[in-house]
Amino acid sequence: MVVATRPDDVGFPDRPWRKSRKTSSPRQPLSRELIVEAGLRILDAEGLDALSMRRVAQKLGTGPASLYAHMANKDELLELVYDRILGEIRIPEPDPEHWRARLRELALESFRVLTAHADIAKVALTNIPTTPNALRTGEGMLAIMLVGGLPPRIAAWGGDRLSLYISADACECSPRRASQREAGEMFGQIRDFYTNLPPDRFPLLSGHVDVMMNGGGYQRFEFGLDLILDGLAKYVQRP
Repeated sequence: MVVATRPDDVGFPDRPWRKSRKTSSPRQPLSRELIVEAGLRILDAEGLDALSMRRVAQKLGTGPASLYAHMANKDELLELVYDRILGEIRIPEPDPEHWRARLRELALESFRVLTAHADIAKVALTNIPTTPNALRTGEGMLAIMLVGGLPPRIAAWGGDRLSLYISADACECSPRRASQREAGEMFGQIRDFYTNLPPDRFPLLSGHVDVMMNGGGYQRFEFGLDLILDGLAKYVQRP
């Protein structure tokens, strides 16, 4: 009589010659959220120029064609990654008595978030707010100015100008533009160039090089921001 053996090997040592081949873990199904997350990681690590549908597909271990089932093209990818970043911005509550301080806080927060993510500010300069977090930021900015007594037209135009200023300065201060060493060398060369300009033709530029080139990017951003806020404050209408 043949005795059936047990189907398991409980208590037996491993038998290397019978080890089954390891199977790979199932691939996570693609989704817009997964694609945007991969795009954001590429942006932060490699910069905006490296962000493409092909690069994201490579990051996710798939082909570019599979991404087009979830988004139309690279422009939509950039728009979605940018909107994801805008979701990090904390929007202060409107306050009639402290509208200027709240608007300044929002501008500084927006600048901080944009400069924290490589050179994403380039997208901001060519993007019209239509995505959820872009609209949320615009709504919050308008609310702060309107409750502070700015007329709707001034608030709308002022918000537009302020947003462009934030994006442009964030782009200029992007850490992806150059390393600290490269930036130092570049500014040193520019300083020498201005210093050696013909003084008979450019006495002011060559004579004020030090004041023109001192101050960091954040310090200059705050200076320009206060100029804009001071200008907006002149339009406040109180009942």
